[in-house]
Amino acid sequence: MRVIIVGATGNVGTSVIKSLAREPAVTSVLGLARRLPQWDAAKTQWARADVATDDLVPHFRDAAVVVHLASLFQPTHDPVTTWRANVLGSVRVFEAVARAGVPALVYASSVGAYSPGPKDRKVDETWPTHGWPTAGYTREKAYVERVLDAFECRHPDIRVVRLRTAFIFKREAADQQRRLFAGPFFPRFLARPGLIPVIPDLPGLRFQAMHSADAGDAYRRAITSSARGAFNIAAEPVLDPHRLAELLDARVVRAPTGALRTALAAAWHLHLVPVSPHLFDAVLRLPLMDTARAHTELGWSPGHSSVDAIREFLEGLRAGSGMPTPPLAARAGGHSRAQEIKTGVGTEP
Repeated sequence: MRVIIVGATGNVGTSVIKSLAREPAVTSVLGLARRLPQWDAAKTQWARADVATDDLVPHFRDAAVVVHLASLFQPTHDPVTTWRANVLGSVRVFEAVARAGVPALVYASSVGAYSPGPKDRKVDETWPTHGWPTAGYTREKAYVERVLDAFECRHPDIRVVRLRTAFIFKREAADQQRRLFAGPFFPRFLARPGLIPVIPDLPGLRFQAMHSADAGDAYRRAITSSARGAFNIAAEPVLDPHRLAELLDARVVRAPTGALRTALAAAWHLHLVPVSPHLFDAVLRLPLMDTARAHTELGWSPGHSSVDAIREFLEGLRAGSGMPTPPLAARAGGHSRAQEIKTGVGTEP
């Protein structure tokens, strides 16, 4: 089985490649990325491709499965750029899959595709996927779900799988995630327990997380199985202010959501932080996902708890961990993070 991974050098892509390296059914992997890595993996070859501009059909020919992971989270200040990459780029990937005659497509959806939902119970894959309309990331994930609906109607012979994952962490992705979400002004030492004194107790601050290695295993199972449709992928326990406070040796303090959002919005508008207030709104409204279908039909279960994943991320954040791929390169922002500031807060330098 030959597998093509689009967006192979990031947090999830590198974990998928590691998982496929141990899979006997997979004979070769072609990793596609805008920038080639200085990293070798078993069975894997690399090629440069941009989903927004390049002809993907020659890369996809003779593939058994195409896995589409490529996603551009930043710049949140330029939604046209992320729309072109994430939505129009996905359309080009799906069309190339059909034109190349690839029999299976596995797409990286997200909990962010879901409409606002409950925090006191878990929803299955039938929950509506209309996202949170003002956040670019959730809006784009929801739109691509509609694109896939139409694609499946036009191409019923192509097996389509959508993995709707929780937030994904690993040590090697810590510095990239710091660049994308906290920005160049966040001091690494604050990730040490005891240095962040309080965690705000906000209504709706309950979310799911998982380790990237477990995401890689879920993709491996989706690739090698005959499964179709959507699957929720997340680890236990659900994270809330009290769990986060335990991890950071902090106190939980009730805080006004409106005041925190106003402060975040001001910092975002001033380009001091990369994460937008619209994403803050979305996270407080995301539903909790029921993963029973993944356990039953894919035989998947996480090997790490959500607490393990966050703890490893914090350790990587303190150390500035990374991998020799362009998205995950440690200290890619340059000396004193000057390159990050020069290229724009939240963008990849």
